Amino acid sequence: MYDIILAFITSFALTYLAIPSIIHLARKKNLMDEPGERRSHKVSTPSLGGIGIFAGTLFSIILWTPFNYFGPLQYILCAFIIIFLIGAKDDIDPISPSKKFLGELFAAGILVFRAKIKLTSLYGFFGIYELPEIASILISIFTIIVIINAFNLIDGINGLSGSLGLLITVVLGSWFFLVGSIEIAIVAFSLSGALVAFLKYNITPAQIFMGDTGALLLGLVCSILAIKFIELHNVLKDSPYTFSSAPSIAIAILILPLFDTLRVFILRVLEGRSPFSPDRKHIHHIMIDMGLTHMQATGVLFAVNIMFIVLAIMLQNVGNLILLIILLGLAFIMTLGASKVVEKKKSTLQH
Repeated sequence: MYDIILAFITSFALTYLAIPSIIHLARKKNLMDEPGERRSHKVSTPSLGGIGIFAGTLFSIILWTPFNYFGPLQYILCAFIIIFLIGAKDDIDPISPSKKFLGELFAAGILVFRAKIKLTSLYGFFGIYELPEIASILISIFTIIVIINAFNLIDGINGLSGSLGLLITVVLGSWFFLVGSIEIAIVAFSLSGALVAFLKYNITPAQIFMGDTGALLLGLVCSILAIKFIELHNVLKDSPYTFSSAPSIAIAILILPLFDTLRVFILRVLEGRSPFSPDRKHIHHIMIDMGLTHMQATGVLFAVNIMFIVLAIMLQNVGNLILLIILLGLAFIMTLGASKVVEKKKSTLQH
């Protein structure tokens, strides 16, 4: 327990102290995120906050993880470093999507093959339970890359990625603590401490953005936490803290980034465009177009994510597939409703 609290405090303190220096250096060297047509900000803003998040998280994990727990963590930290290097390079000097994808694939491969962070069962989805080894590897790598990019895609307004990341790491970190998985709880709370410090500088008016460095690291950690959460249910049969429908509850915890990514990809394909082509179709753009400020939109989306988590826990006994259909159906209806409000507002303004 004390290790987890100390990990949170250490990470918070280091990130809190590092970010002002990063802001100063970014301004001095003109490493700024410029406003643009798809951007939601109006002034040039430093985008290297992820460096502070990475430093606080990594230092805290290494300092406070008891040595006898350190086994697979060395491989997790290797994946962290790969993701950090890709993100920092992209923030300072943008790289091609293919090179970024290869880096993410390498990090995911380390997690799956060395840290053994992989999905071994579909828990009855489509009648499938235990997965063959090759299917387990492919699905796990796909899942990690999807979650990494989902966080990269929702990082579009002040406070959103940081607050959702904080919610996810605190919820899952608390669960890992309760089931005695101390090393993973330390990873979760080290990141949450760094995110609290970062949010101090990221709420409107934002002094810094997390950039790809922060968003990719956040996605990587959340993918690790989600997969470990699902897989630990295989060995925690008699624990009072296990859930029915664990995969669907994991999806509920990550619902906002996952559903938003799925939604915009489908919309882009239906329009005959590449799913990776940028636009203003993300849920946070809809919130801004409804007339909300950055912090109001972040607050609404944060509350909605909490609602989905509570709903999934309440309905956990209906079964994985039915629960997933309920979650996706509700998310679709809510997003459709918000989109209709924006369309009505635009048509009113035009007339």
